[in-house]
Amino acid sequence: MSISRRTFTISALASALAAPPLHAAPDYKIETLADGFYAPWAIGFVTGGILVSERDGDLILLSNGTRRNVKGVPQVVAKGQGGLLDILVPSDFARTKHIFMTYAKRQSHGVGTAVLRAQLDVKAAQLRNVTKIFEMQKGSRGGRHFGSRLVEANDGTLFVTIGDRGGADQAHILGTHNGSIIRITKSGSVPSNNPFVNKQGHLPEIWSYGHRNPQGLALDQNGKLWAHEHGAKGGDEINQIIKGANYGWPVIAYGKHYSGRKIGIGTQNVGMEQPEHYWNPSIAPSGYMIYSGKLNRKWRGHHFVGSLKFDYIARLTGSNLREVEQIQTKDTQRVRDIREAPDGTIWFLSVGNGTLNRLTPT
Repeated sequence: MSISRRTFTISALASALAAPPLHAAPDYKIETLADGFYAPWAIGFVTGGILVSERDGDLILLSNGTRRNVKGVPQVVAKGQGGLLDILVPSDFARTKHIFMTYAKRQSHGVGTAVLRAQLDVKAAQLRNVTKIFEMQKGSRGGRHFGSRLVEANDGTLFVTIGDRGGADQAHILGTHNGSIIRITKSGSVPSNNPFVNKQGHLPEIWSYGHRNPQGLALDQNGKLWAHEHGAKGGDEINQIIKGANYGWPVIAYGKHYSGRKIGIGTQNVGMEQPEHYWNPSIAPSGYMIYSGKLNRKWRGHHFVGSLKFDYIARLTGSNLREVEQIQTKDTQRVRDIREAPDGTIWFLSVGNGTLNRLTPT
């Protein structure tokens, strides 16, 4: 395993960054641009290169036909589902050189989701001025449900998903970050218009709550926030995220416990949001992208979600969001992340193949 994960085929990557996309297939074309990854988690596009995080703690920079491990990454807890997780390259990267990442951090109560900010020196493949800007309260001794997706809002604030860390009942306690989506500034401070600011017993970073394990987060063309999350046995959900809203876990759900027992009180309850779409059986969703339509206008506004369980990319659309296509090839084994590149191509990570791939729509 240690040998295969260090073997990369990236000769195509340099040309992919410089050349215009090809339109060789009727609907789309998929190419593998780098391989040999072990547990890839996220993709980030920087000037002249691609960042890929590995859950075990490596941050890899692919540029000019080379592969380099980025130096200066802080120690992470690579345990269970934890490790080095999401990457956000913000809109002001060209000026600030900042990137943001989520990771599993050692805490006094165990391990929790944290967010770092660092300056990336692409030439030296080095992180500088690494600063932890947030960590959840409180952590857990388990290795599950870190959430960890990052999105930059149109106003420059950051949304971060945090799973329930295996403590389902914590998702409804607003004095913990478990099972929430938070909103912070790029320095880690709390925006004054967050919904629970100055409310006693409420953590002010929380934007929404009642989530199980959200591993997908995206903005649509109107700036609205969307997230998907893992259900238990069935009941994976896509939700439009509303300020201050409660998404029900574990009081309501469309799945069951793995034992077969009913979850909570059923599928609906007053004051709790209903999903825009749910899967039963679960597809184990990870990665989320809402397409701009840059290379295919028919796909504008369509939702793309990777499946870890059934090895495909789901394409969803409609006022009542529904799955209209399953993009499934030998390249889509356990899709962990999916992103739109600046040129309108769609890039995704396959954990099953250990590859970075590019899908070009027509």
